[in-house]
Amino acid sequence: MRVSFCQGLLTGAIALNLLILYYVSQAQQQMMEKRRDPGSGSRKAALPASGLEGGMGGLVGVGAGMVGAGGVGGEGNSRGPRVTVLLREFEDFENYVGDVARSFQHQRPELPFLAVSDTPPYPPLSLPEGARLLVLSPSPEQPPQAHRPEFHVQTEFVLLVPDGVELEQGRAVERLIRELEGEGAGPVRLVASPVLARSAVQCLHLRVSLREWTATYSTAASGSSGSVCTALQGDAVVLIRSEDLFNLSVPLGRPLLPSLFIQTSLHGWKVKLLESPCFSPSHRPLFSSAHNQWKADSHLKEATSQLMRNFGLKRLLLADGKEQWHGCGKETERCFGTVRDDTPEYLYLERWTPPCCLRALRETTKYVINILESSGVRYWLEGGSLLGAARHQDIIPWDYDVDLGIYLEDVPNCDYLKNLDSGSLVDANGYVWERAVEGDFYRVQYSEANHLHVDLWPFYPRNGIMTKDTWMEHKQDVEFPEHFLQPLVPMPFAGVTAYGPNNHRRGVAGTFGVFMWPTKRTKRF
Repeated sequence: MRVSFCQGLLTGAIALNLLILYYVSQAQQQMMEKRRDPGSGSRKAALPASGLEGGMGGLVGVGAGMVGAGGVGGEGNSRGPRVTVLLREFEDFENYVGDVARSFQHQRPELPFLAVSDTPPYPPLSLPEGARLLVLSPSPEQPPQAHRPEFHVQTEFVLLVPDGVELEQGRAVERLIRELEGEGAGPVRLVASPVLARSAVQCLHLRVSLREWTATYSTAASGSSGSVCTALQGDAVVLIRSEDLFNLSVPLGRPLLPSLFIQTSLHGWKVKLLESPCFSPSHRPLFSSAHNQWKADSHLKEATSQLMRNFGLKRLLLADGKEQWHGCGKETERCFGTVRDDTPEYLYLERWTPPCCLRALRETTKYVINILESSGVRYWLEGGSLLGAARHQDIIPWDYDVDLGIYLEDVPNCDYLKNLDSGSLVDANGYVWERAVEGDFYRVQYSEANHLHVDLWPFYPRNGIMTKDTWMEHKQDVEFPEHFLQPLVPMPFAGVTAYGPNNHRRGVAGTFGVFMWPTKRTKRF
């Protein structure tokens, strides 16, 4: 029987497909067997070793050099260690990373040790054999996995240690593991031990309100078997499951512990601070000179500010009652750009006005009111500001400016207002007085750089009705009877006593931005 060319080609294609199916089947079967094997040890498949070893000043390798991928049995696991020791916080100019690695290797040589840096340290680290450095910054000649820490930790747990710490008792690590495993699947997802003789470790409660751009710390009560809280202050060694750590958006942000606890508190996780075991600092103080200590403090401040900007936190309320601000100020631009359709951009992020902006608005309001009162200019709270005074005794939490009505005939009484037709004025305190480009009203800006502002709307009476020359087509932007201002009544607002219409409760409706005055706006001439 003669076989044609087409028949031979078809037969070959069928044989090739059968061969491919056979090898795919074998590969799937091997994968299933590995998943069923509880001792496989690795959370992720090992990466190819090519291109990853030897680069970036000792960058972590893969394959045989992968952290936690093999090694002598430890922590009850005959196939490999259960914990990777990770040191994230250290300074290039003075550190003891090598000493920390040798301390852990002396007591627990089977535990992999990983130092993590944003950029290659200069001068380079002197690490003992077996300890590895991971550089997080990308490099064009490296694959993306080379700079992602989750690909270089193949153990069940990660032990986060500070610089200069010393492991004196090898069983201390096992104690932390038992404590964390004893918590099961409850809210305690981290266990910590203090570092003695460095700084007292304090358990804190942390509440993070992204809507208000604020993190609030408060002191937590201590318990007899260890304190359970949501954040720590001071030097501590922290154990966390690798899966939990690398499920965080920024697992190794700096400063490490504030970054870690801001994220874990938003997940509803807690940390248990044990009274023992304790870890000792092998070097005290950590820095040998006042200059190096100053440099370290400056780096910490810069890293904290950057972290807060990344996380969208503008204000920190500390447990000792102090505040830290990481938003806008008089020398910077405000935290949001041009407002479109009366809706600032932060509302689309489901957030309120940043607290630094509210603070600037309160300062500007207080300043302007003092100027108006000392100049004999009659004023009252207008629009959303009147609504805020009636509801909150303050600026509405999502508002972005303050509105005051003034009598047009009183403008010549104020030196800051009467000559603005010839140009804007920057006063001795840095506030900018100007005529608004949008119409016939005045604006007082927080500074030349920061355009948070108070608007002054000049009204005048006509047939017993207060009217003005510029209308912004807002629902609350309407005329009203002059007797609402006779007399003006004091109202608490933004930390000061301001003045408002005498029947503001009648004038303000139940919904934001809508005012129900008895009269409608008359035709403008």
